[in-house]
Amino acid sequence: MNIVEFPLFNLEIELERVAFSLFGIDVYWYAILIVLGMVIALLLCKRDSGKYGVKFETILDLSLYVIPISIVSARIYYVVFNLEPYMVDPLKIFDFRSGGLAIYGGIIGAVITIIIFCKKRKINFLDILDYVAPFLPLAQAIGRWGNFINVEAYGTETNLPWRMGIFENGIYKEVHPTFLYESIATFIIFLILYNRRNKRKFKGEITALYLVMYSFVRFLIEGLRTDSLMFFNFRISQVLSLSIFVVFCIILLKKYKKYKKM
Repeated sequence: MNIVEFPLFNLEIELERVAFSLFGIDVYWYAILIVLGMVIALLLCKRDSGKYGVKFETILDLSLYVIPISIVSARIYYVVFNLEPYMVDPLKIFDFRSGGLAIYGGIIGAVITIIIFCKKRKINFLDILDYVAPFLPLAQAIGRWGNFINVEAYGTETNLPWRMGIFENGIYKEVHPTFLYESIATFIIFLILYNRRNKRKFKGEITALYLVMYSFVRFLIEGLRTDSLMFFNFRISQVLSLSIFVVFCIILLKKYKKYKKM
């Protein structure tokens, strides 16, 4: 049982990581929320069937590959940049239920899978990406609440009014609720992209906008977190976020300039 407090609202919440047990196996809220985010994203995708020439049936077929592969790649990314505990007990690598997924790893795995899928099906890669891009941040916004229930992915100590009180190793601390920051930010990104999807100016625009906005948000939030994956003295997600932001800002500027000339 975890206890979280919000002093601004004089609110104390008791959180249980396990939602229920099935045949002796604990089912965690974290997993339920991730699955819920995916299901809601797919249901909204269904409403857009035919957009950019992509049928929802194609998205369903793709999801059978993308979902498991992105989860595995998110795990691999996390393990690679957090090797120490897994060197001691390698079997922990396969213990997905204990947590440890990195969104950038999932995105990398998903993109590679989509490229291969599109080549085999002879479908335009950018059309597929633009079709699903608006709904990815919605799934992220929902999934981040799993971090709240697990009392993880929080930030440094703060005295801001919206601070979150937690117990870390038995010591009470008031910290940035960075899970909430990212949940709100990704939901706003979803609203922007959902509105933009009918006004696409060129193939890949929606995907590029997602990458620019999310990388900017993640760069800022990652600087507050206390559990960042590190490479020497660098926060991996910040380095990757900055790189993605710069590259796709340049791509968008060039594409918009070309579009205006046309």
